[in-house]
Amino acid sequence: MLSLQHSRRDFLRSGIGLAGLTLPTFFKAQAASGLNRTRKAKSCIIIYTWGGMSHYESFDPKPDAPVEVRGEFKPIGTATPGIQFCEHLPLLARHSDKLAIVRSVHHTQGGHQQGMYVTLTGHDPKGGIKAKSRQNWPSLTSMLSRFHNPAIGTPAAIRMPYSMYDNGTQMAGEGAGWLGSNYDPILLRTPSGKAYGGVNRFTDRELNLKLNVQEHRVSNRNSLLEQMDHDLGQRIGSDVAYDQLDHFRRMAADMLIGSPVRDAYDLDKEDPRIREMYGDHMGGQTLLLSRRLVEAGVPVVQALCSASDLAGGGGDNWDTHRGHFPKMKDRLLPVFDRGVSALLTDLEMRGMLEETLVVFLTDFGRTPKINNNGGRDHHPGVYSLALAGGGIRGGQVYGSSDSKGAEPGSYACTPADVHATVYQAMGIDHRTELYDQLDRPFQICDGEPLPLL
Repeated sequence: MLSLQHSRRDFLRSGIGLAGLTLPTFFKAQAASGLNRTRKAKSCIIIYTWGGMSHYESFDPKPDAPVEVRGEFKPIGTATPGIQFCEHLPLLARHSDKLAIVRSVHHTQGGHQQGMYVTLTGHDPKGGIKAKSRQNWPSLTSMLSRFHNPAIGTPAAIRMPYSMYDNGTQMAGEGAGWLGSNYDPILLRTPSGKAYGGVNRFTDRELNLKLNVQEHRVSNRNSLLEQMDHDLGQRIGSDVAYDQLDHFRRMAADMLIGSPVRDAYDLDKEDPRIREMYGDHMGGQTLLLSRRLVEAGVPVVQALCSASDLAGGGGDNWDTHRGHFPKMKDRLLPVFDRGVSALLTDLEMRGMLEETLVVFLTDFGRTPKINNNGGRDHHPGVYSLALAGGGIRGGQVYGSSDSKGAEPGSYACTPADVHATVYQAMGIDHRTELYDQLDRPFQICDGEPLPLL
């Protein structure tokens, strides 16, 4: 049996990895022969496509529906007989044997903020939603981090490369809510070199970038903390506000002084052929950084692959009310297809896929009816999600939408059920009770696991 080091070298030398984004047959056989299917995932990468990714033009094409419903694109076969994807996901189609597709997710929230909230928290919003309210339910990212205790200098949860709205506004449901600020995910900006359109950057959700610029002047953690004390004390001016940042300033200091996360963040240390495999755009490089961070010991990474710079251009997100088909064909689907396929290949190549759960989330689906602007509108009535790795049995579809993709046709499920499935894959009892800052008990999930493991 070939060693991982040897097989990775062969992969890089071959054209299969860079062109086809699949692994050689011998590596698949190696993975199949020596893995314990009951082993729980150690880490999780959440891929979020903000705006509402169309189920028709991704994982649930409707070739037999009327043309005004099925749209302009054709379905293609996948590596799994009987499963079809949209024709503009040809690379992901080769990875269907790793994917469990859920085609019957639904909820009742038709706005982006509300749809994102129920998707990320597993709960409907009640009353007004304030982005930083500690009354909110914690995000799935934060909740998963609550059950991990990584090494010093390694955050339990990271989200990248921006908040849900790419103007920097934090949305309700992105943070830790009633879990408290210590479980808010750290925000990292995806770094980029000259070939990738910018200058390397490092930040968390509160601290500015000059810490990274000045780190070469700092010899140890204590002197860096003193520098941060001075900078933050001048900028914040409030003892209460400063105390709330104490956890994050120490985390930032530990990351900047000798943490594996610091090295993982430097994409210039990655093999350039691997960087190229992910694609020369924010979406692909964010997914590459997700793999590097998980490899460095970060338990949960949330990658937002949906904003105006998804592919280096303006106005591209999954909220396709206008010009839906050209945007999907020319910009959105190729970026998503290449980046996600590269991630699955990369994780498998490194022997990480069985211990890394990959979860695809989005606000909702798109309407069966194509509007007068050539777009599809918001549709929470039914949509598709997917899971891979972490013990998930690939090559399967759970549930279905009806013939027009308007509502569940069989085995209807909710975001809470998807959360319960994630917890199960991560070895967490979804009925666990946690306590908020007022010592009130909450069961972490109201759903039930789907039979995907």
